[in-house]
Amino acid sequence: MDEDHRGLVYDIRTLVDRRRALGLFGGIGVTALLAACAAPETEPSASATATTTAPSATATPTAEASGPITEVPDETGGPYPGDGSNGVNVLDDSGIVRSDIRSSFGSSTTVAEGVPLTIALTVRDAATGSALVGAGVYLWHCDRDGNYSLYSNGLENENYLRGVQETDATGTVRFTSIYPACYSGRWPHIHFEVYSDVANAVASGPIVKTSQIALPQEVNDLVYATSGYEQSVRNVSQVSLASDNVFGDDGGIHQIATMSGSVSAGYTAALTIGV
Repeated sequence: MDEDHRGLVYDIRTLVDRRRALGLFGGIGVTALLAACAAPETEPSASATATTTAPSATATPTAEASGPITEVPDETGGPYPGDGSNGVNVLDDSGIVRSDIRSSFGSSTTVAEGVPLTIALTVRDAATGSALVGAGVYLWHCDRDGNYSLYSNGLENENYLRGVQETDATGTVRFTSIYPACYSGRWPHIHFEVYSDVANAVASGPIVKTSQIALPQEVNDLVYATSGYEQSVRNVSQVSLASDNVFGDDGGIHQIATMSGSVSAGYTAALTIGV
């Protein structure tokens, strides 16, 4: 599953979306989208909670600011985005705005199985460090077998492990999911897109940021030793962060999730997203 080749449609959409997105965050738009500072990132508070309230008109920065943070690198959305840029579009389906993404919704209720994983992302203005409140975050990843809903053989009518949420008062969203597999040729990862608000997300509007989360080796090894992840053991032994076609340029230094938890209790993957 080579995600390095985005294709002309993806490239054109990304270029247009980024130009349109400059004005979507109001007064913070240009600085928030273009700044890329070298100060270290901060991780989201463990007390942050997810919300699925109605979307606001635009994402707004909070009054409190931690100072400039590093902007997360732009990455490919890969060949299985489900956002309309490569065939199927799940974003305009009723039910896509949700925190628990383990099951399909609509015509199917299939539940993806695997080690429990909570994904906590905090979206911040890279120029100021202020949390972006009311932004829309679309997140998706492969299942325990390394397959993607909507695209992989036999999963064309499934839409599990995909969801949209609105950032709360701390700029945070939390998704309840399962630990993804490592499939051949790629380091274990999770995809996400940031929009100015949920309304733009579900309308496939301008994308503010497309990137990926890297999962750390220590936790990968523990999870892949459990039943159901047998294929991942061999695959992860043949790839590294340095050789990965997405994270290899810098070892994923700004995209590696901070992990807590255990195999039995489930893990939480946390990352601050500077945009």
